[in-house]
Amino acid sequence: MSPRGHLAVVIPARNEFDRISATVRGAALIPDVDLVVVVDDGSADGTSSLAAAAGAIVARHGRSRGKAAAMETGAELVRVIEAERAGRRDAVGRHLLFLDADLGETAGLAGPLAEPVLAGQADMTIAIFSTRVKRGGHGLVLGLAGAGVERATGWRPAEPLNGQRCLTRAAFEAARPLAPGWGAETGLTIDLLRKGMRVTEVLVPLEHRATGTDLRSQLHRAHQLADVARALAVRKPWQSPVR
Repeated sequence: MSPRGHLAVVIPARNEFDRISATVRGAALIPDVDLVVVVDDGSADGTSSLAAAAGAIVARHGRSRGKAAAMETGAELVRVIEAERAGRRDAVGRHLLFLDADLGETAGLAGPLAEPVLAGQADMTIAIFSTRVKRGGHGLVLGLAGAGVERATGWRPAEPLNGQRCLTRAAFEAARPLAPGWGAETGLTIDLLRKGMRVTEVLVPLEHRATGTDLRSQLHRAHQLADVARALAVRKPWQSPVR
């Protein structure tokens, strides 16, 4: 296992007043983590102040720019902090562990997700939750993303939309710019596989807020569906080699 300090946690967050403190505290307990960054994507509540009070370094978007932008802002902030600590502009070191803001205290159980990356066995890992959360959207977006990744790469992940991912810095840079908004995860998987990078899924005991069925939740899924569809539209289907 790499020494502590080889892993930075990046948490995109928007209006997560009720869970962000526990998520940050949990993330700080993960082995090898010495830096937790929260990117507040235009929250209207106290997400930023609570994250800072819990020990995170916080960046804030004045207005919501979407998940992909929050991920990129967080990764850039990690790079800047590393450079400042090392005293040189080009310092790049830590792998990046992306976690959702609503994991609460279970964020501290995300360590196994980083292990294949820290050990040099994978360029990116994707979480599979061992605890199933009831879905309110009948799996439409999940099905689109899974089928789309399979058409584009020949491999179908079990959890193509899961935001819990660990990447090497090189893998993250290779995938930039990320697909906009909620298409980020789908685009990441396709782009890295097409570049010959190693992607694997890891079972982890994480839990997040159950998906609702109210109007707000339905609108969220509609936006997610549109972003995933856009990410797939610009990535051509995979073709097996001609023999």
